[in-house]
Amino acid sequence: AALETTIESLLRSTSVIFEIKTFRKHPSLSDHAADAIGAQVQEWLERYLMIERMVPDAELSADLPVGDYAVSSWDDIEAAAKNLRKRWQLGTDPIDNLMSLLEDKGIKIGLISGHESFDACTFEVEDCHVIAVKAGIPGDRQRFDLAHELGHLVLNLQDDRDPKIDEEKAAHRFAGAFLVPAEMARRELGSTRTRIDVHELMILKRKYGLSMNAWIYRAKDLGIISSNVAGRLFGYFKKNGWDKEEPGEAYPAEVPLRMDTLVHRALAEEAISRSRAEEFLGRAIPVLA
Repeated sequence: AALETTIESLLRSTSVIFEIKTFRKHPSLSDHAADAIGAQVQEWLERYLMIERMVPDAELSADLPVGDYAVSSWDDIEAAAKNLRKRWQLGTDPIDNLMSLLEDKGIKIGLISGHESFDACTFEVEDCHVIAVKAGIPGDRQRFDLAHELGHLVLNLQDDRDPKIDEEKAAHRFAGAFLVPAEMARRELGSTRTRIDVHELMILKRKYGLSMNAWIYRAKDLGIISSNVAGRLFGYFKKNGWDKEEPGEAYPAEVPLRMDTLVHRALAEEAISRSRAEEFLGRAIPVLA
């Protein structure tokens, strides 16, 4: 009671040490808050790894080409996104649920709440790859953050690369290319445009789960619109406050499901008690009639 925790958490035997690969945050995030995020990630991951070890045949073999895609140019980034889609047999269609896809490929996904200046982080622990993203944000932003962190994992920036390509810009380009392949962007928008309608962007956002602002960047990167046209669009968005909250219905957020599935599987097999299951989930399990 004094520590505001459960007996189960105090008796937990699994402890993890992880190495953070990337940590995306705003400059306003304090070191204390960053440490708190690390502690929150660690507490969640300990629960995840413990339940995974308790369920037979639960551990997934990761299908993730870490650092396999050498990057010296922007075209290399486009090719990397295309090759990863081919490896995962995704074709060029919109990805319905990116979070579930990454979980199926062996990446552990966690949601971190309570820190406004935090975006996402990627790290390794015990030969597995983990991505933690901020909870409570629109689904299009969440998906871009996930694809961005995926880019950090698979891209290998070469020493002789174009000097304009730093690690963050490379991951941003990869995210757009992975969510919307170049051929689909050109099919949707055409090869050359002088204007793009806001309602058109709203439709594309709903279809591909990529924000309207990110669609403008994608069109500019592919040469569909000029930098001047993109600049006018961004200015129009900023004038209306759409750079912070886009118009129209928000794209629904995605939820990681794998850990919950494992907990309920263990509960159904009576490998754990109901109270133990609730401790793993960090919430009460509703009683269904």
